[in-house]
Amino acid sequence: MPEDTGDLSRRRWHRVWRNALWPSEQGALPATVAARIRERDRSSELMMRLVQLCIVVAFAVLYLLSPRTDGGTEFSLVPAVLAIYFILTLIGLLWSAKSEIPDWGAYLSVGFDIALLVVLIWSFHIQYGQPPSFYLKAPTFLYFFIFISLRALRFNPKFLIASGLASIVGWLALVLYVVLGETSQSVVTRSYVDYLTGNALLVGAEVDKLLSVTIVAGILYVVLHRSRSLLIEAVREQRAASNLSRFFDKEIAARIRLADDLSEQGVRCQAAVLFVDIRGFTSFSAALEPNEVIRVLAEYQRRIAPIIRAHGGIIDKFIGDGIMATFGAVDRSHTYAANALRAVDAIVAEVDRWPGGTSSLRSLPDRSVGAAVAAGTIVVGTIGDADRLEFTVIGSAVNLAAKLEALNKRIGSRALSPLETYRTAVEQGYADERRIAQFCSRVDGVEGDIQLAVLHP
Repeated sequence: MPEDTGDLSRRRWHRVWRNALWPSEQGALPATVAARIRERDRSSELMMRLVQLCIVVAFAVLYLLSPRTDGGTEFSLVPAVLAIYFILTLIGLLWSAKSEIPDWGAYLSVGFDIALLVVLIWSFHIQYGQPPSFYLKAPTFLYFFIFISLRALRFNPKFLIASGLASIVGWLALVLYVVLGETSQSVVTRSYVDYLTGNALLVGAEVDKLLSVTIVAGILYVVLHRSRSLLIEAVREQRAASNLSRFFDKEIAARIRLADDLSEQGVRCQAAVLFVDIRGFTSFSAALEPNEVIRVLAEYQRRIAPIIRAHGGIIDKFIGDGIMATFGAVDRSHTYAANALRAVDAIVAEVDRWPGGTSSLRSLPDRSVGAAVAAGTIVVGTIGDADRLEFTVIGSAVNLAAKLEALNKRIGSRALSPLETYRTAVEQGYADERRIAQFCSRVDGVEGDIQLAVLHP
């Protein structure tokens, strides 16, 4: 039976309110994401300690510069509290700089902060020779908000809540000390004037203070909880973008990340297409263990891919032991053909070093890698359906480059290109003192004969 529309609407609103007040952290975090979050937490803890150090130094300077109030005794806990707070802050700063502070250490720090503030406020009535209710009007109460807001720098709501609760408990303890400690006269009053002009306790005023602490802590909690959810989402997106760059070249990955809509997008441009392939790799790999096959392929790709990128190429895809790359398709270039041929020269030089090397590629036969380049007008875009898209290039140059790479095997050459592509590369600044062999040949799937240039025989 179809679900009731009213039930669906109620569940939808429940989900909206739940996400607004209690944003989800989207389940268990991957280890890499959790590590990045811990790294951010540690840097936030370090920043919080630096802010604390600045605050205590500022308070100490103000205390030293401010004139002493008449009527007080010589007793004052302010220097002692500032000194203790400075030492504790310095310990926390060094601790957070050296290693990650555990949760119990952060909670202990909250307790020390609030306890020192409570003791400082409590000492005022002794310092000025007044009944305990005297300290309830001390403006130092506002420091509770400073300690609460400091915990918001940590991007972890639980420490902010701990600071808020400790502040409420601390102030309640001070109020109870007044109520239980002053027995000589009735300390509680209902007169706001008596409260302001004397040492009476107005219940409504203390309720207002506790309510303001609760509201501020609550608002900061919601803001911080939502900010932490956004932080986790941002780290996840950053990790996903990093993973995306492992499947695509960085230029293509950047375009995918920044695009609002990738579907049905295409651009026509002049570019060169390069195909690189290992000859006879299928029969060669049949004699190897599966792990060794993958190891050889990975090493081959690690050696060839940087060469392609160094010459301005963008790897479109890895096709088994083949590599397809484009020059000038994603990032426009006026030297796309020249760059592609320079990349071919560098690849051939790299392959020639493999037999005498120590890597797994030394087992490949000599002249085992073939390459082909074709330049022309191509279309760059995305293809696929709604669930899966592929960023690729389409055009006659793509087909021709693939077929020329296969032609290498038949005629025994190492690198081919259409003569027209070679001439375009020369016009774009490609210089090669070698005498390039030229011949006319039919290419499977291509109409008519094509003038070809043997880049490397």
